[in-house]
Amino acid sequence: MTTNPFDADRPPERARGGPRRGGGNAARRRRRDETVMVPDVEFESYYGRGVVKVPPWGHEIPAYLFLGGLAAGSGLVGAGGAARNLPGLRRGGRLAALVAVALGGGALAKDLGRPDRALNMMRTVKLTSPMSVGSWILAGFGAFAGLSVVTEAGRALPDQGSLLARALRVADPPAAVGSALLSAPLAAYTAVLLSDTAAPTWHESYRELPFVFVGSANAAAAGLALVLSPADETAPVRAMAASGAALELGACELLKRRMDPLLAEPLHEGRAGRLLRVSEVLTAAGALGAALFGRHRKAAAVSGLALMAGSALTRFGIFEAGMESARDPRYTVQPQRERLEKRRAAGVTDDSITTAK
Repeated sequence: MTTNPFDADRPPERARGGPRRGGGNAARRRRRDETVMVPDVEFESYYGRGVVKVPPWGHEIPAYLFLGGLAAGSGLVGAGGAARNLPGLRRGGRLAALVAVALGGGALAKDLGRPDRALNMMRTVKLTSPMSVGSWILAGFGAFAGLSVVTEAGRALPDQGSLLARALRVADPPAAVGSALLSAPLAAYTAVLLSDTAAPTWHESYRELPFVFVGSANAAAAGLALVLSPADETAPVRAMAASGAALELGACELLKRRMDPLLAEPLHEGRAGRLLRVSEVLTAAGALGAALFGRHRKAAAVSGLALMAGSALTRFGIFEAGMESARDPRYTVQPQRERLEKRRAAGVTDDSITTAK
């Protein structure tokens, strides 16, 4: 039998025309395993660029987050005042809801660059898009808030027996109910919008962030009502302030504890950490002051201002934390590496995942 002289330098399997490397499927799994193909390197960035795109949002967006929450809570205050026949709460809540939702919509339109872009979001309904759903929630709440203010103005008509006055009285309950029903979705949808982005800290906080925003909205609206309303009508909003502050502070603490320690880091450090620490102090102090001294007009007003400031700083702090987590590649890459290590420890390879699919 003739022997190929080159076979002497080849592995026996190559000489016999067998597989080029190793034994079949096992070798292919080893070659596809990222632990073999990708060496461990120290990641910084690609030409100084981040891994995920930082949202192109200015400071109008956290202002919109605060104003939207204030509008939502104020709509609830106005509806509650109408239900309990408290005219000070009813008037103040309704007017505050309309003004806040208008200012919030203006901040959103300013960040978009052109007002017509805000109108373009109303051309369709996309249930899988938080922005699309939120735009319709904002528009619906604004319509009910505007109608509530119009019906409130109808109470001042000199002829209450006129057709217009009677029509406005009929429209009053639906306007109050509509504002109340849309208040929670308006307060919460912005949290869903943030957690739907690729910013790691926002994305990781999707479970607790809506509760933080709803509690913050109620605390801010209760604070504004304490500033605007007579002291003898503020018992409901004092309770609202306490429950809203408790929900905001409790959900925020739970968010920090349940989140990956690395991704929670922007919530504790830097500018965002300072804003959130001050917001916690102001929110707790405002709620305590409202509960203890809310029957006194000046003390109630000071407590209300503290609640509003705490709510605003919460929104700005969470906004800054999410932006920082998007800027620094470490918050994207290191959690991915930890997940990879867990897969390695569990013996899961890319080939097994592909086979399972």
